[in-house]
Amino acid sequence: MTLEQLRIFVVVAEHQHITKAAKAMNMTQSAVSAAISALEQRHGVTLFDRIGRSINLNQTGQVFLERAKRVLAEARAAEAALNDLAGLQRGELSVMASQTIGAYWLPPRLARFHARYPRIRFDIRIGNTEAVANAVDSGTVEIGLVEGKVDRSTISSRTIAIDEMIIVAPPDHPIVAQPFVDRALLMASAWVLRETGSGTRHAFKTMIEGEGLMMSDLNVVMVLPGNEAVLSAVEAGIGATLTSRSAAASELSAGLLAESAYPSVPRPFFLLRHKERYRSKAANAFEDMLRER
Repeated sequence: MTLEQLRIFVVVAEHQHITKAAKAMNMTQSAVSAAISALEQRHGVTLFDRIGRSINLNQTGQVFLERAKRVLAEARAAEAALNDLAGLQRGELSVMASQTIGAYWLPPRLARFHARYPRIRFDIRIGNTEAVANAVDSGTVEIGLVEGKVDRSTISSRTIAIDEMIIVAPPDHPIVAQPFVDRALLMASAWVLRETGSGTRHAFKTMIEGEGLMMSDLNVVMVLPGNEAVLSAVEAGIGATLTSRSAAASELSAGLLAESAYPSVPRPFFLLRHKERYRSKAANAFEDMLRER
C-alpha cells in the first residue's frame, strides 16, 4: 500500500465517480481504476460497490476511508515539517474555503501570497462551511476559511474579515420595489436559497430569526448548491435571495438584479485552524498576511 494509492482512494471516495476523480487529480481514468483495483486485490477486500457505471463506497470502504484520511494527514504534517527546514523556499499551502470566499475574496490574497513566496505550491479546495470544518478537523487541509461560525473543540476560529449580505431580486420584484421591507413582505416573497450547511444559508436563517420568523413561515421555492446557480434562478424571476454583495456585484452593475431596502446584514469571515495538528511555516505566513491591514 502506497500513499499515492491512499490519496487516489480518498479522492474517488469523495467523488463517488472514477472519471470525476481522475479529472480532479489530473490523471487518466485507467490509472485511477488500476490504483483502486491494485489496492483491493493486494488486501483481498472490496471497497466500492460497482453497479452499472456507478461506483459507491461500501461499508468496508467507509471504515477504511477515515483511517486513510488520518494516514494522509500525518504524512502531510511530516512533509510540512521537513519543508519548514528550508524556510519558505519550498512547501505547500493547503486551504479550503466556502464558496463565496473561494470565488471572490480569496483569489487576490492568494496572488499576493504567491508574489511573496513564489516557491510555495497551492492546494486550494472549495466546499460549504460544514465540509471545510470537516477538512480542517481531519487534517486534509491546514487552513479553513468560512462564512459560518464553527463550534468544535478541536478547531480554533477567529474573525478574519467582515462581509456584507444583501437581499436581491429582479428590478420589478416587490421586495426591491418597495421603500420599506417588513415581516409581511418577507413572508409574501418567494425565496431561492443556498443549501443547509452553507454560511449564506446560516446568515439567512439568522436574519429571519431576528424578525421573529422561522424557515417554515417562508415560501422557499428552491434550494441550490452554489451562488451562481442561486443568482441565475433569481435573475430568471423565481424569487429573491440573500447573498454577498461581492457575489452579486456584476448582476447589480448590469441592472439584472436590484438591492432591496432591507438593511444589509454584516457577516464575519472566519479562519479555522486545528488546535493540535502541526502548523507549517507556509500556513502561518499566510495567516499573518491575512492579518495585515
